[in-house]
Amino acid sequence: MTVRNGQGRRDGGRKYPGASAVALSEAYDTALLDLDGVVYAGGEAVPHAVEALGVARAGGMHLAYVTNNALRTPDEVAEHLTELGVPAEAGDVVTSAQAVARLIADEVPAGSRVLVVGGEGLRVALRERGLVPVESADDDPVAVVQGYGGPGMPWARFAEAAYAVGRGVPWYASNTDLTIPGARGIGPGNGAAVEVVRIATGGRAEPKVAGKPLPPMHRETVLRTGAERPLVVGDRLDTDIEGAFNGGVDSLLVLTGVTDVAQLLAAVPEHRPTYVAADLRGLLTGQPEVVADGDGGFVCGGWRASVRGGELVLVGVPGEGADVMDGVRALCGAAWSEADRPGGGVPEAGKALALLGV
Repeated sequence: MTVRNGQGRRDGGRKYPGASAVALSEAYDTALLDLDGVVYAGGEAVPHAVEALGVARAGGMHLAYVTNNALRTPDEVAEHLTELGVPAEAGDVVTSAQAVARLIADEVPAGSRVLVVGGEGLRVALRERGLVPVESADDDPVAVVQGYGGPGMPWARFAEAAYAVGRGVPWYASNTDLTIPGARGIGPGNGAAVEVVRIATGGRAEPKVAGKPLPPMHRETVLRTGAERPLVVGDRLDTDIEGAFNGGVDSLLVLTGVTDVAQLLAAVPEHRPTYVAADLRGLLTGQPEVVADGDGGFVCGGWRASVRGGELVLVGVPGEGADVMDGVRALCGAAWSEADRPGGGVPEAGKALALLGV
């Protein structure tokens, strides 16, 4: 097996994606899969996700579902996955609600009251840790926890959080993702709701956050999955990929969610995935090597990318195939190397992306 720039390297100087001579589902024992934008969007399966996960599972890869969305319980998530054709049990699901509940339980006495601003997933996770969910700032909570409550979350819930936080009650958040993908597009996530409370309290308080990319979520995932050679699979650079970087594990970015190719090319080192694929079919293949050709260019498959006058230049290599994702990987090599060069910056990518049609 050949895996380059992989196997848990945390070097911020990684200049181009990694490569694997075997399928990623063979190179890693466990896929730590984000859900929204990776497996499903707006409740419906992402194209190719069900089939790809089925093949990976049949080949012996353990699948765990790690989500910053604290709305639903693990049982509900597992039931939804199973309905979509992805067999799962509650024990396969790790949520930011579980991570924040453990964080709170480590810092307050057992049996403490916690004001919940969010969905049932938070309440179940708190009870699992021996804490008591309450609904009002007047219920003498010792902590406030805020998680995604869905698009129908009443404004009054944010007011309860603001009342308690304004009185000095410690504040926790399951995650601070500003957006969440859905069937109709990108909507506001829990981070946007956290900002509502922050504004209402004059910015005087700061929540302790548990979700990706922060250590409490990584700790929860390790405790619940026992993975030895995990691969984080996600669609967000600032949560999934940075979380993998912070945890010292490898990552696969799929382009089915919130991140587009332009954002990938502009990624800072801690947001650069080990691997990149169009969708979850990327688990079932190896990853081609991006080769620096010694003349300022980066070659992958049928493409060569370079930087000229602050602009990415992409050309097809004669006689070879022209897989779009190989072009993306070559562009990553050129863009990231240019950004890391002393005095360098993020090159303009418009013409190159238009050539690829992405």
